[in-house]
Amino acid sequence: MGSTARLWVPGLLLAATGALFCQERIDLPAIHRIRAEAFGNSKVMETAFYISEVFGGRYTGSPALRSAADWSMKRMSQFGLTNVHLEPWGPFGRSWTNKRLSAHLLEPSYAPLIGVARPMGRSTPGAIRGAPVLAPLRSEADFPRYKGKLRGKIALIDEPHVLQPQARPLMLRFSPEDLAHIAEAPEPGLHAGPYDPTARNRLRNALNTFLNDEGVAVAVSASSKLSRGDLGLLVEGGTIFSTPAGSRRPDEPTSPPAIALAAEHYNRIARLLQHNIPVQVEFEIVNDMPESSVDSFSVIGEIPGTTKPDELVMAGGHLDSHMFGTGATDNAAGCAVVLEAVRILNKLQLKMARTVRIGLWTGEEQGFGALPYVQKFFADKQTGKILPAHAKVSGYFNFDDGTGKIRGVYMQNNDMMRPIFSDWFAPFRDLGVTTLTIAGEYGSDQVPFDEAGIPAFQFIQDPVEYETRTHHSNMDVYDRLQAGDLMQSAAVLASVIYHAANRDEMLPRKPLPAEFTKTR
Repeated sequence: MGSTARLWVPGLLLAATGALFCQERIDLPAIHRIRAEAFGNSKVMETAFYISEVFGGRYTGSPALRSAADWSMKRMSQFGLTNVHLEPWGPFGRSWTNKRLSAHLLEPSYAPLIGVARPMGRSTPGAIRGAPVLAPLRSEADFPRYKGKLRGKIALIDEPHVLQPQARPLMLRFSPEDLAHIAEAPEPGLHAGPYDPTARNRLRNALNTFLNDEGVAVAVSASSKLSRGDLGLLVEGGTIFSTPAGSRRPDEPTSPPAIALAAEHYNRIARLLQHNIPVQVEFEIVNDMPESSVDSFSVIGEIPGTTKPDELVMAGGHLDSHMFGTGATDNAAGCAVVLEAVRILNKLQLKMARTVRIGLWTGEEQGFGALPYVQKFFADKQTGKILPAHAKVSGYFNFDDGTGKIRGVYMQNNDMMRPIFSDWFAPFRDLGVTTLTIAGEYGSDQVPFDEAGIPAFQFIQDPVEYETRTHHSNMDVYDRLQAGDLMQSAAVLASVIYHAANRDEMLPRKPLPAEFTKTR
């Protein structure tokens, strides 16, 4: 970094690669206090501990998720938030909780098997012991091949996976070159739009109908073919079971008892069968899955604004998780950072003109998340209806990319935010916050806000082990959280919220999406 070019912030002189006059009013004494509190008196790991370790995996509709929500409301109240409540939405669908799983290879030699019960699968009637059969079902075209051959069987329904050595580091930090690449505008038209699971769900339902009709005792699948599934990990995905085993919808079929095994263990059993060596396995799965549909909720809390209390600055992350691990990096980390940011602001008694509202969302892993809340209070993309409160939301900030520290922000194609974020981030350049990209991130709870025409953003975070080890895996546990990174993120988020809430004007908005303009 050159020493001749300077970036001026009121009361602060920072080295930079190019000169830029700061337009935003930056409260440096407040930032100093925020940083001191975030690093010197942090509660972020304690919050993450309770959400992940005490309550464990928090599948939407499960008692564990409700317990985590009740605890989060108490935490918000302890931190001084007001209007703390559960905002119901629904129906979500079936509730499901795994209460016990036992998996063993008995012959030709004993070994415990690494596995997880697949969500929305039924229980076994006690321990099921028997000889498994290899019956890979890649599509509906394979069903006739196994018709009449699987009744009462333990069926291995995936092809064995060809595993590859790990060719990249498991722990990653963005290099300057990585960040420079992220900052580049993407090629036009690369964003494919929202993911449509219709075909995948249709195949799942057809598969479950076939397995139920054939009377399969246990359906066994392999962990994902992703390279990180070659580490004894259980990862979301697979050849055909890339969704929960059964459907959450009461009008769609459940699955037989279903288990996913680590690819290495699955492959061992498959190879033994291919060599005509007798195999005995034993599985016991105990799930709680009421047939009736349940509602879900968002967890809401506020810091009231002083002079513009009817205007909102929002932040959030999703409280639900997969059941493979304890949902630590996805997304107890995000919830803990959001809660820590508002704790810091309240602890320091920093006055904010606008009301700050946080949301801990549920159902994000099933494609809901903040969407029901946005539809209920702000705008519904499907109907084109815009509610009065829509005009009062200045912006939304999301945290949902693991434990890594903040390195910048995805501006979601809102380039009017570039000088604003540049000024907000200037006091945090020594902590690595440098990168702005016009690109969007389309896999989390900022998307419903953005698609409703509300400024909404996801932070760029260091990957750490998110994509190589923890994301949607059984290694998504507290031990993989990085305390220093979460402290840094809480400090940055608290400052962003504070400055957005005290900005003279609301954040600049892109034009309304076509779904809303055609009805006006």
